[in-house]
Amino acid sequence: MIYIHGMGYFHPDTIIDNRFLEELDIGTSDDWITERVGIKTRRSVLPLDYIRETRNADTRAAIEAAQYSNARTGKLAAEMALKNAGITPEQVGLVIAGGCSPDTVTPAEACVIAAELGIDSQAVDINSACSSFGAHLHFISMMDPGALPEFILIISPENNTRTVDYNDRNTAVLWGDGTSAAVISTRVPARAQVSFTTLTSSPQGWDKVLIPRVGHFTQEGATVQTFAIKRTVKCYREIEKKFRDSSERLFFIGHQANLRMLESVCTRCTIADDRHFFNVDEFGNTGAAGAPTVLAQNWQEFRAGDTVALIVVGAGLTWASMAIEFTG
Repeated sequence: MIYIHGMGYFHPDTIIDNRFLEELDIGTSDDWITERVGIKTRRSVLPLDYIRETRNADTRAAIEAAQYSNARTGKLAAEMALKNAGITPEQVGLVIAGGCSPDTVTPAEACVIAAELGIDSQAVDINSACSSFGAHLHFISMMDPGALPEFILIISPENNTRTVDYNDRNTAVLWGDGTSAAVISTRVPARAQVSFTTLTSSPQGWDKVLIPRVGHFTQEGATVQTFAIKRTVKCYREIEKKFRDSSERLFFIGHQANLRMLESVCTRCTIADDRHFFNVDEFGNTGAAGAPTVLAQNWQEFRAGDTVALIVVGAGLTWASMAIEFTG
């Protein structure tokens, strides 16, 4: 059993709205974006002037232009999670980080974030693109609780606008930046417990979504959306069947790829509007940080007897699901 003690998140201040994207003159408009992906605004670590003047033609320059590093946003999200959990950095015995575009391949980004927080403990990366949050929890669930420290900090710093080609309307309209963090334990109980996890991959689809070490994000949009819908529907139905009798209310939080994808899942699974939580319309696709950030933002909405089906999909192709039960 994994217990969630506190969650945190961070979004940068710079807002990329649909009007700004219209003004880039890349063949898009507010109506076009809203109809296709349902996103109105996103956040970015990049200054608007930099995007306007360069269209981010060189992703290496984006690293220099960025107003925040992954380590900085990771620290800010983690500080909120630690505060909400009521623990200090000194009590963290393991830091795990992962997402789509780490600042460094070596060392592990978890080490850099831990140093920012003043944590002198084990630190490793587990990267599974947009499904990283699910991968973190699934791997922890398979470990011997007695071999794990009392508290574990997991972080997904996702500043992926640095990888976006702002001449490409198909990707420019999707991405936003955000970072999620959670304090978990397999030994100390809390009001939220992750009682079921899955992690599955289809490696033959590895080339469908790509962020090269130096280059822009690319994907086969239609293929990836179809994959995401099918896998999410299947995972949701599995959780629904497993927890139908024990849950008073079942909620859905999906990978925040785009609102239209999520609406398709809700239609197929007959999920009512008041059981579906999302933030992609305001923050865009924030990769691995998307779904856990939605959970964090709505944490106080859940009461004893509620179950959250949280399902994420990502490059690899890899997908993960979990059931989070609230007992208080």
